[in-house]
Amino acid sequence: GWAGGYPEIVKENELFERYYRELGIVPAGEWDAFMAALREPLPATLRITGYRSHAREILHCLKEKYFRELQDLEVDGQKVEMPQSLSWYPEELAWHTNLSRKILRKSPQLEKFHQFLVSETECGNISRQEAVSMIPPLLLNVSPHHKILDMCAAPGSKTAQLIEMLHADMNVPFPSGFVIANDVDNKRCYLLVHQAKRLNSPCIMVVNHDASSIPNLQIDVDGRKEILFYDRILCDVPCSGDGTMRKNIDVWKKWTTQNSLQLHGLQLRIATRGVEQLAEGGRMVYSTCSLNPIENEAVIASLLEKSQGALELADVSSELPGLKRMPGITKWKVMLKDGQWFEEWKDVPSNRQTQIRPTMFPVKDEEKLKAMNLERCLRILPHHQNTGGFFVAVLIKKSPMPWNKRQPKV
Repeated sequence: GWAGGYPEIVKENELFERYYRELGIVPAGEWDAFMAALREPLPATLRITGYRSHAREILHCLKEKYFRELQDLEVDGQKVEMPQSLSWYPEELAWHTNLSRKILRKSPQLEKFHQFLVSETECGNISRQEAVSMIPPLLLNVSPHHKILDMCAAPGSKTAQLIEMLHADMNVPFPSGFVIANDVDNKRCYLLVHQAKRLNSPCIMVVNHDASSIPNLQIDVDGRKEILFYDRILCDVPCSGDGTMRKNIDVWKKWTTQNSLQLHGLQLRIATRGVEQLAEGGRMVYSTCSLNPIENEAVIASLLEKSQGALELADVSSELPGLKRMPGITKWKVMLKDGQWFEEWKDVPSNRQTQIRPTMFPVKDEEKLKAMNLERCLRILPHHQNTGGFFVAVLIKKSPMPWNKRQPKV
């Protein structure tokens, strides 16, 4: 079927199915539901900007006026589904709806709703943001005095959330905290500036660096120059994006294990640079929109191993009640794009050792592995709450990184 002049995209990828079945990231008996969810389009989600005093009014307006009008509405003989609030997002400020753009344009009542959404988005009262991407900022536990670094920030919906959290206390017009939003791509930095402008906050600076080698900033403390350490760091790294198949349909066609193997090193370098700049007692959230352990648990495990006890995974199982999540896994294998599996580093032939690195494999030592608590990571599967796929790990820094400890002066 040629819909609108484009051939129908086939949502099949044999290698993808083989890979994830073998790794067992989906609970037994849920595989078909998982694959079916991936083939469904993603519901549109929106978030009401949380710190404005009129957030309540916008919520009231949405619920009492626009959602009421949708209650018994039919378009082309089909009843319009009511928007639902995301059960785990605080204070009903995030909603998801299955209305497609096509339907929004068809009915006069929906047209009004659509216009309202567009105008409120332009003036910064509402953000269109994918549900899972709202999770990392919520797990950072931001307070208005925090110094925050967002390492790979564009296009900026998470950055906007962080800025809102700084302004949570409306009685403080200028919070002492700030967000430094970085992105390596110059053009995408303009998107960040645009997002930040909608919020009218004085507490944001946009910078354009490679996150894996972002320079230290110096601050003036009583006339002494000191290095700036951040209280909170969001490390949402570039990834293969196989959790976004519902939104980016071309991932179906292009998916191969090669993408993860190529990104693993960069992800580890960015995360390492992040924890170096984290203050002691600070929190860093590492996240990807990929389900692949090579980009997720493998990066976290090798970061924990390198840190020699300076970092620990936070247990966030009691945070965001209502969010269905799977624990991190402790066993996985590495697969080449031709479908060849490797269980451990010593099995990798020398001509493949540039593609596959030792840090991609799970830690063999049971004691060490247990101490890492990898099950504290969380993986969001699409069929559990009708979302995209996502991975989050929350790290706490307990002491300086071993390679940053100053040698005592003799």
